Amino acid sequence: MELKHIGNSIDRIDSLAKVTGKAMYPQDYYVDNMLYGKTLRSIYPFAKINIDTREAQNLPGVIRIFTHNDVPNNAHGVLHKDQLVFCKDIVRRIGDPIAFVVAETEKICEEAIEKIKVQYEIMKPVLDPIEAMKEDSIKIHGDSNIVYHFKLRKGDALRALEESYFVATNTYKTHSIDHAFLQPEAGIGYLDENGNIAVIVATQYPHYDREEIAYCLNLPIENIRIINSNVGGAFGGREDITLQVHLALAAKTLNRVIKCVYSREESFLAHSKRHAMIMNYSTGVDKEGYLTAVKAEIIGDTGAYASWADNVLRKAGVHATGPYIVPNVMVDSYAVYTNNPYAGAMRGFGATQVAVAYEQQMDILARELKMSPVEIRLKNILKVGSITSTGQLLNNSVPLENCLRSVTE
Repeated sequence: MELKHIGNSIDRIDSLAKVTGKAMYPQDYYVDNMLYGKTLRSIYPFAKINIDTREAQNLPGVIRIFTHNDVPNNAHGVLHKDQLVFCKDIVRRIGDPIAFVVAETEKICEEAIEKIKVQYEIMKPVLDPIEAMKEDSIKIHGDSNIVYHFKLRKGDALRALEESYFVATNTYKTHSIDHAFLQPEAGIGYLDENGNIAVIVATQYPHYDREEIAYCLNLPIENIRIINSNVGGAFGGREDITLQVHLALAAKTLNRVIKCVYSREESFLAHSKRHAMIMNYSTGVDKEGYLTAVKAEIIGDTGAYASWADNVLRKAGVHATGPYIVPNVMVDSYAVYTNNPYAGAMRGFGATQVAVAYEQQMDILARELKMSPVEIRLKNILKVGSITSTGQLLNNSVPLENCLRSVTE
């Protein structure tokens, strides 16, 4: 059987445009007489606010300043609608959007931003997820800061740990990371020839963007078009709404073409981060080096908003035992609100962070048993016929042992 693509060198259809500079990204689009937009963002992580836009609105060249009063349904979010298009009474993180200025030039937008008066009544932020989990902690949303709790149970981990020859118990921490993609967020909003709202944007989820805009503006989804331009890197950082609703709202209201381009600094403020995690691990082993149990508590700091927190912390919990056979498992993973920058999708979706913990645990066990790091892994690595911690029977495509032996050789 001859395969068309596998085993053959295939030209990438967008390569020529990209290497010659002909590829169009959102910031490359230009329309005569278009307007420009810029977002006013919070400078404090947790505060009550009061906004006065009158002086800024009277600045020559300012067309309109949009606030929460202009949004029919002022909420969005891929899993939990806990983010606001524009904050109304409270800001919950540095960088929260408060207003969107539309003006004739970018410079006028910047001048107007400076003239918007925001009175902040600063509140003490909750920055530690462990503190945020306590019942008496200040609540970021609702009556609990725990957004999501994933439980995994297999066998009797507590008893198995007690009966183990040796138990390694440690706490591991990973920090928040920005995607730092090359192309900062940018977009164009306008009404097409049929009166539909069109937004040109570099996004990972055009269908979600369409749904979010339709919901926020209380419009039928068929009246929304998302035109996905070339994407200058993403890695998960373009899975949430940033400027899409702002552009759509302005285009619909003004019936003008609106362009917005974030600076690198604003990009850092606007999009999600990788979840910082605190991972408490106890890993047991017998005298021969076979794993007996893993008990893990994983606390993920999702910041001020949930984004993909449920999925990320579920995957962290599922992967908490790594590529190893563990007969007894007890895992609790939590996604926790704080006033830190909000966390969401980033390459690996929670499976990346827990590897820091379970692999260091394996090295510690190997040293205690005076075994090589490779030997202890070969004893415990998943093979064809193994059952994972979640009960999945692996009946094919398990190349781990071959891979480890080849790397070792």
